[in-house]
Amino acid sequence: MSITVLKPGLQSSFQDMGRTGYQHLGVPVNGAMDERAHRLASLLVGNSPNRATLEITLVGPVLRFEAAACFALAGADLGATLNGAAVPMLRPQLARAGDLLAFPVRAAPGRGARAYLAVHGGYAIEPVMGSESTYLRGGFGGLHGRALIKGDIVGLRRTLHDDDGLAALDAAMQALRLYLPATLVSTPRAALRVMPGSHWHLFDAESQARFVQAEFRVSPASDRMGYRLTGPGIHQASATQMLSEAACFGSVQVPADGQPIVLMADRQTTGGYSKIVQVISADLPLLAQYTPGQGVHFALTTLQEAQRLDQARERAYAGLEAALAPFRERLAAQAEQ
Repeated sequence: MSITVLKPGLQSSFQDMGRTGYQHLGVPVNGAMDERAHRLASLLVGNSPNRATLEITLVGPVLRFEAAACFALAGADLGATLNGAAVPMLRPQLARAGDLLAFPVRAAPGRGARAYLAVHGGYAIEPVMGSESTYLRGGFGGLHGRALIKGDIVGLRRTLHDDDGLAALDAAMQALRLYLPATLVSTPRAALRVMPGSHWHLFDAESQARFVQAEFRVSPASDRMGYRLTGPGIHQASATQMLSEAACFGSVQVPADGQPIVLMADRQTTGGYSKIVQVISADLPLLAQYTPGQGVHFALTTLQEAQRLDQARERAYAGLEAALAPFRERLAAQAEQ
């Protein structure tokens, strides 16, 4: 009841919805960079989003299933194959014992950076502080607190009975018709939507206008902690001593050099740089798929619009979960503990 890692990929780590409730102790939230892809992959295999998926970055691993399992992929299309045959994204798939899942295609520029692999029942990972997420800098959570390495054996909480019912389940998977509402589809946008941050008023009018008009680029010095952006300098109207405040996913900080930093999933718990804007949660999954060198534009929106988009997204998840209920029941009947 496991998966064997034959090749680890560039950086493959287990992530869920994050480790909440511990920032006051200096413990970052972590979790999936692209929450939308993580949740979709989880839904497709009948999992709670609090079960980890495998976050695969740029170059994917080669994995061997040691037992029959249901899996699904969401996020960036890294050209996944099962025994050499192409695997469609955003659909539940069946793997049998001995099957090889590979990702022979490196992420193409502008096509996304991260794919998410979910398996029915989840991975056999011991939660740390209530989360299965890996904190790579801290060295805890996930599988031994690190990215996958060659030879890792990853346990599965559930596998599928390899009997006559497996073929029928496979046929049901192939016949499954899914409708993804537009709010759950990762559609590229000309500009990421942002709200004025808590320190927007500290920046001069020229810098405010420049921020929403200019193009920035994602620096190679970017990671799960933060995306460093390069572009025109953004400066405060006057030097102001800032007190450290809680750090949020999507906050855009501006250090003294005027080059913005977008805080991401592994962000520090507090920060003392001024926060010019906040990327709305509906657009954070898009940002998570940006690759180094890619251009970034921003556009101002309102809190009311951000809340409307959040509510529409949650309704869409609920609708998809309800539509998948009959398939989840059939899948559970085929599974073994």
